[in-house]
Amino acid sequence: MAMKLDSYLQLFFLGCFYFSWFLSSPAEAAVRKYQFDIRVKNVSRLCHAKPIVTVNGRFPGPTVYAREGDRVLVNVINYAQYNISIHWHQFRNGWADGPAYITQCPIKTGHSYTYDFNVTGQRGTLWWHAHILWLRVTVYGAIVIMPKQGRMFPFPQPHGETKIILGWEWWNSDVETLVNQANKLGLPPPTSDSHTINGKPGPLFPCSSIHTFSMEVEAGKTYLLRIINAALNDELFFAIAGHNMTVVEIDAVYTKPFTTRVILIAPGQTTNVLIKADQPRSRYFMAARPFMDAPVPVDNKTVTAILHYKGIPNTVLPSMPKLPAPNNTNVALRYNNRLRSLNTPQFPAKVPLKVDRHLFYTVGLGANPCSSCQNGTQLTASLNNITFVMPKVGLLQAHYFHIKGVFKTDFPDRPPVPFNYTGVPLTANLGTSLGTRLSKVAFNSTIELVLQDTNLLTVESHPFHLHGFNFFVVGSGVGNFDPSKDPAKFNLVDPPERNTVGVPTGGWTAIRFRADNPGVWFMHCHLELHTMWGLKMAFVVENGKSPEESIIPPPKDLPPC
Repeated sequence: MAMKLDSYLQLFFLGCFYFSWFLSSPAEAAVRKYQFDIRVKNVSRLCHAKPIVTVNGRFPGPTVYAREGDRVLVNVINYAQYNISIHWHQFRNGWADGPAYITQCPIKTGHSYTYDFNVTGQRGTLWWHAHILWLRVTVYGAIVIMPKQGRMFPFPQPHGETKIILGWEWWNSDVETLVNQANKLGLPPPTSDSHTINGKPGPLFPCSSIHTFSMEVEAGKTYLLRIINAALNDELFFAIAGHNMTVVEIDAVYTKPFTTRVILIAPGQTTNVLIKADQPRSRYFMAARPFMDAPVPVDNKTVTAILHYKGIPNTVLPSMPKLPAPNNTNVALRYNNRLRSLNTPQFPAKVPLKVDRHLFYTVGLGANPCSSCQNGTQLTASLNNITFVMPKVGLLQAHYFHIKGVFKTDFPDRPPVPFNYTGVPLTANLGTSLGTRLSKVAFNSTIELVLQDTNLLTVESHPFHLHGFNFFVVGSGVGNFDPSKDPAKFNLVDPPERNTVGVPTGGWTAIRFRADNPGVWFMHCHLELHTMWGLKMAFVVENGKSPEESIIPPPKDLPPC
């Protein structure tokens, strides 16, 4: 009954939302206002109860609804004992970007901050999440952006839609305590006890009879699923028993539709799919489990929700989809290779064909001396052998107000020493250099960045997220990137456009973007463990020649450090 009530409330809200669009003129942009109260609430999963940080007492948190062209204001009041900041995938106002100590200092307990951003050139599914400590384990939610008024989806209009938020790994113990203990030992924290779908682990876990998400469908109807991977540390395979999915959008960018039985979705990514209720009327499991093709421990359990045909009793046992093996690299590579931008006159793929600056960043793990750690070393991660050190002042503030000594702009365009990046595992000379080093980029210049995985300790897939920009994934491959041969195979016609991309295990990915958004913009691995270990950096995009091409002044309520 609770799930039906939630569905009715969502439909009521969407109905009111669509009706308000109908009443407004086509050229009128609305202002959407939201109130987010950060509070601690006791919850129970897997027979264990504990306090977690929530937004408005909900997990996942409230959905932000808007349409392309709207202005969104979200007032965040922090009632929790932790400092908080929230990042919005993917909007262009730096002061509203949200990563703590990058574009803002966090919101302290008892204080507030209003995030103010315009929805420009985006339509589809995005998401928001806490961007400090590991608080995004429970502080996250969806962003649904509808097309401009009078414009339709470039795919068949669905009968209904549902958000499927994968993630919220559940630990029976307190997450921040586990992370702090692991840092003292110089090791990773234990893997989670389960994943969830829309905050619920499903019936394969103990004490979960009421903690199962169910989606009701009518036979013959088509539905849009807005799928978000909000997991901290796991790429996920997702499938629905007996049903095909048609991929129509990734990271709020329309794609050339293609049909698949399974999708791969990395932390930070979103994927919209159409499903048709064209199977025998019954109950079917929607299921997800991690993809990991490297010798790294993961929470290798299957989380489930239920696709429920109308009129079928709950006593009918659901059938389970056939998910790929957790280490099935071929399925992962084939899926990503099928992604293409729509590239139509209305939705063109504006791929930079001329490159002003070529960057090559190695991605690796490492170990630095640590006298207090268990093995005398602290596990680290780095780009171009640099482990990023978080500042005590927001980098955007330091840049805007010309505060000296906070960061340097000498991040190297290439690794200090070339080597056989994906060859025999290297276990010697694993030390990294530490620093808050940024890369300065000219306004409106075009950038090509090759991210190269390395076999330092081990190879591993890394989903990278770039704040402030979409980019085009022009190429990808296994092994070492070959600058003399691989660029000839780049897709410069309809490559996928997105804001988060996976670097394949023991391989490379090439992206291109235009640096037309001045400010300081974070780039990091979206695996929280690797981000914590320093697998991150930032770009300083210089101002252009006019005020319209320059950083806007900070808001008056910007949190102080």
